[in-house]
Amino acid sequence: MRANSSSPILVWFRKDLRLADHHALAAAAADGAAVIPLYIREPADSGNGPLGDAQRWWLHHSLLAFRESLQRIGSDLVFRSGDPLDVIADISRETGSATIFWNRRYDPNGTATDAPLKKALVDRGFTVNSFAGQLLHEPTRLFNKTGGPYRVFTPFWRALEASGEPPAPIDPPERIAAPERWPASEDLERWNLLPTQPNWASSFTDIWTPGEDGAADRLQKFIEDTLDGYKTARDVPADAGTSLLSPHLAFGEISPTQIWHATRGLKDTPVDDIVTFRKELAWREFSYNLLFHNPDLGRRNLDRRFDGFRWLDNDDHFERWTKGLTGYPIVDAGMRQLWRHGYMHNRVRMIAASFLIKDLLIDWRRGEAWFRDTLVDADPASNAASWQWVAGSGADASPFFRIFNPVLQGEKFDPNGDYVKRFVPELADLDARYIHRPFQAPQPALDAAGIALGMTYPAPIIDHAFARDRALAAFQEIRNAT
Repeated sequence: MRANSSSPILVWFRKDLRLADHHALAAAAADGAAVIPLYIREPADSGNGPLGDAQRWWLHHSLLAFRESLQRIGSDLVFRSGDPLDVIADISRETGSATIFWNRRYDPNGTATDAPLKKALVDRGFTVNSFAGQLLHEPTRLFNKTGGPYRVFTPFWRALEASGEPPAPIDPPERIAAPERWPASEDLERWNLLPTQPNWASSFTDIWTPGEDGAADRLQKFIEDTLDGYKTARDVPADAGTSLLSPHLAFGEISPTQIWHATRGLKDTPVDDIVTFRKELAWREFSYNLLFHNPDLGRRNLDRRFDGFRWLDNDDHFERWTKGLTGYPIVDAGMRQLWRHGYMHNRVRMIAASFLIKDLLIDWRRGEAWFRDTLVDADPASNAASWQWVAGSGADASPFFRIFNPVLQGEKFDPNGDYVKRFVPELADLDARYIHRPFQAPQPALDAAGIALGMTYPAPIIDHAFARDRALAAFQEIRNAT
């Protein structure tokens, strides 16, 4: 029962900026009372945590799009800054509302904020209802045979499959009752979420349309044009073979349930393609399962042996990696794609991460932090779990001695150099035979392509064979110490 059935209901939106399949909003709309949609810019050390610059750009545009969606159904979105308890108390005094609904969060900052906040609000006489909706299955539900959380993906995937299809997504409300008087709202422009000079995000709009409508369009295009053949095409960075839904998922502009159900009943699409794609959704679920049960996943090695690993952490090498100036074209192309579009193809993410960790012996946490700041799809669970997977320090990790050869990886997944040429234009005229190893190209081939190694394009920052042996020796040290 609500404390006051005639007062407005606050619906607090976080990383769930959508109307469809939003359980908190649907419950509020079904109540029949007025609804006040609210977005709070929380302190950097709480709630959603500090956003990287790329995600701040996305958030600005996502909030604008979401506000327009709300206005189309007779509502609006209130912007406030501050501690959530103070903000909610202020709005309660302004509107008489004593009820608040939200969808649950599962990251450490979110859970650390929401649990005590809910108690404090209830103690003040509020009715507080929280709902599922950010994951296919909440991390409090799936456990292994010993009653503990899963640490290996394959049995987690089997358990997820065995748990049955997730409930069908719910429709968006057609209309939301507005309050008699809207509480004051801050000016989103004054939050200064967008870059100024230089506008390093100027190319983001070449490929991204933040917002629920953009997410729906992206999903439809993927199902119609790309899902068929996904199992193979997803590993080719030069092709449009992935869904590009990850930033929309990160901001909750679309739910995983909506995506999962969109892959049902596709009789003309090979089952292997559908299962492979669903496993990508399941990896996100697995990552949140790990993060929920290991809140320090982004800061501490799950495999404690790696606490004694001998990182070199060369600052010059790290800077050259961030700028795409390592001398290994597939790595450099990925890092430059990241800077241009706030995104990097998933296969190349693994190659670039492996190069940083194992060729350069730079702590995976520095790479994770860089990705968190520069990716529009940065996710506290997937980002941390994936970096630990590459490092070999995480759950169900790739073994440390699996060291990607950046030349062979490039030749395997970008054989004609199309991806490299797109993002490393100084190599665009180089013969495809040498596109991934310009440092081994004969001088006439370099001259014909207008390349001067060490000047127009860097020589390799390190010899891969030497780096591989060095990394294996460092790993052997921690193995011997246990």
